[in-house]
Amino acid sequence: MPAALIYILSFAFVLGVLVFVHELGHFLAAKRVGIRVLKFQLGFNPTILSFKYGDTEYGIGALPLGGYVKMAGEASEDGPTGDPSEFLSKTRWQRFQVLVAGPAMNLLLAFFLAAVVLYQGAEVESYNDQPVTVGVVKPESPAARAGVMTGDRITTVGGHRVDTWEEFFIQIGTRANREVQIGLLRQGLEVTKTVTPVSDDKNKIEIGDIGVLPNVHPHLIDVTDGEPGQKAGLRGGDVIVAANGEPITFDAELRQLIARSANTPIALSILRGGQPMTITVTPRLEGKRGFLGVRPTDDTKMIKPSFLGAFKLSAQKNWQMTGMIGQTVWGLLTRQLSPKQLMGPIAIAQVSGESAQLGWIALAGLMVSLSLNLGLLNLMPIPMLDGGHIFIMALEGIARRDFSVRVKEKMLLAGFVVLMMLMVTVIYNDLARLSVFQHFNPWK
Repeated sequence: MPAALIYILSFAFVLGVLVFVHELGHFLAAKRVGIRVLKFQLGFNPTILSFKYGDTEYGIGALPLGGYVKMAGEASEDGPTGDPSEFLSKTRWQRFQVLVAGPAMNLLLAFFLAAVVLYQGAEVESYNDQPVTVGVVKPESPAARAGVMTGDRITTVGGHRVDTWEEFFIQIGTRANREVQIGLLRQGLEVTKTVTPVSDDKNKIEIGDIGVLPNVHPHLIDVTDGEPGQKAGLRGGDVIVAANGEPITFDAELRQLIARSANTPIALSILRGGQPMTITVTPRLEGKRGFLGVRPTDDTKMIKPSFLGAFKLSAQKNWQMTGMIGQTVWGLLTRQLSPKQLMGPIAIAQVSGESAQLGWIALAGLMVSLSLNLGLLNLMPIPMLDGGHIFIMALEGIARRDFSVRVKEKMLLAGFVVLMMLMVTVIYNDLARLSVFQHFNPWK
């Protein structure tokens, strides 16, 4: 199947599920409190397929970027008509239940999907949940220029505490090209350094990096008999610490070095049974690449929770992601983070396709993140969003009167402007990542 078609179908599936679950929440809550639902539609108009069952018309729109539930009396200019089945005839508490049900369903989907994914088990890097003790500082990196040293333990990034490498990479990754202070412990003393994370690939989502790595090294799964690695004395289980005096942290670094070093000696510093030694190997030429006959792999561990443990771990992961989403939104509002990191429909389609090619677990993992984002962002007090309607209704409760249609229209218009600005930003970001667009981009 062509990659473009996979991207389109994956995007349609992911977005379709998220929108369906969201609108189903509104639909079920409306039915529960006795509101008459006129239409339940996936996608925006024009409607291309529909049927009617009872009082409700069910349809599919041509633009698959959302959906809606149309309720009786939801936007009546004259207010409630007295019909008890209308939205505006219900109490504020009942209307709140209908409005919050959509985002709540997205949050529940993220929780249950994450539990399913985690229950399958996953192989993760062994250092992910370890303290951020610097094992390698890359030469000429932001960390090296700031004076970060091997052995330093990084404790904060931008004032946010980081207890693990996973948290550290997230905090640094979201601050590309933005100056940030990091707090660290050096021989028991607290030290503060100022660094500016850099992004290697400006055509894609900016991911910040300061050039520090954990103290981990790849090991050899096996060594092929008769090949240069075996002849030089390498054995399965050897830990590759350095090559030509440069630290080796991940197996990809070793693979790349071997590939570009055909017929060139490499001095490998290894650990065998805990004992250090140096072995010089010379990859032979195979095709256009160097070949050593070894299979390196990173140090990983298997996470396989119990059924109940998967739900507990899901709650922890979703709570952690919720905190990160909140920090990201605040960072965007305070201009501490770059809006270039936001993804629009084109980027989401690309990531959906790539996840689908990796398998259903990867696709479900992506849906967890997107569903959580959709649920939380819809709760923001921006008119046009569910949270905006709840906010307006709360203000009416405080004022003890319903606002006029004209006042509500002005609020909704302001929300519409904000959402359109956001949409333009994310679509521009998506296009800016496409190489074709670079030739026509006057602001590059």
